[in-house]
Amino acid sequence: MRVILNQLKGGEKLEKDVQSDNGMIILPAGTVIKKDYISKLREMKIFYVHIECETESVIDPVTEEKIKQQCQVVVKNTIEKYSYCGDVELKEITKVADNIMDDILSQPEVMYNVSCVRDRTEGTYAHSINVAALAVMLAIKMGLSEERVRDIAVGSLLHDIGLVYIPQYLLGKDIETCSERQVKEIRSHVIIGYSVLEREKWLSNRAKEIILSHHERCDGSGYPMRLKANKIHLDTKIVALCDEFDNQVYGCFTPKKKVKDVIEYLVSQADVKYDFRVVKVFNESVAAYPNGTYVVTNQNEVGIVVRQNEKMPVRPIIRMITDSDGDSYDEYIEKDLTKDLTLFIRDSIQ
Repeated sequence: MRVILNQLKGGEKLEKDVQSDNGMIILPAGTVIKKDYISKLREMKIFYVHIECETESVIDPVTEEKIKQQCQVVVKNTIEKYSYCGDVELKEITKVADNIMDDILSQPEVMYNVSCVRDRTEGTYAHSINVAALAVMLAIKMGLSEERVRDIAVGSLLHDIGLVYIPQYLLGKDIETCSERQVKEIRSHVIIGYSVLEREKWLSNRAKEIILSHHERCDGSGYPMRLKANKIHLDTKIVALCDEFDNQVYGCFTPKKKVKDVIEYLVSQADVKYDFRVVKVFNESVAAYPNGTYVVTNQNEVGIVVRQNEKMPVRPIIRMITDSDGDSYDEYIEKDLTKDLTLFIRDSIQ
């Protein structure tokens, strides 16, 4: 069974030889792993080994079921929260997304790697599921085949697996405050993640490409290879946009921003950093004021967004909480901004 180094405790027996890139045997099959071997292998940029079945650590069935349930809940909630398409389309997208996620999480290899990310950092785990949900939604709306949508889902779930190998103290930092060495270390996660899974036959080349290239940008300003638009696959461009959106909304390696402001930024970068087609579908799909967002109106009332109006991203339905004097409403009042044209949202509250 393949096990990443972070999962080893010492005492496991190697099922296969551990080899260097040029084929030299570093540790032969049958070797009992010692703790100092683990640190040496890490220094040699070897990220996983194969251990014998009798000593393998199988994922706890309870943990496996919990991950499946969490993924299903997050995917459903993310699509419902951010999408402002009609009810029929929303139900269909959610159903397809659920089926795809359920299918890929039934594969032990995918589940194992997702659980490794979860064990290492809940933040990266939650981010990966969010990105998968958004990317699947866009891929479906762009009319991609089910096979491609599935590969996008797998690639999204595992796109940040390289962060498992980055020092914990770097994971919560604003990259703008990092030293040059720290930035290089953070950015190395794409190479590490790709290296870990490069030879895995269960993972498609499309998904591997997503892991390697989701930080590339159409103008060549990304990393690790500074690819330009015509060298970046559409599937990767979809994940790249969703990754940036979720990073900015939740403050991963960057200060947290409001959804409306992130959407405005992404739209401003259409045909610059991000693919125009992807930005267009994203802007037509993602609500500027997602359900659950607290907003302030032009009349100084405070409300919470409860539903979206199809094709009207800035005019949702809000439940009023306080009036213009700051007094709480005694009764349940909803205002539909497509009907009350004198009322509009002035700002959102983080």
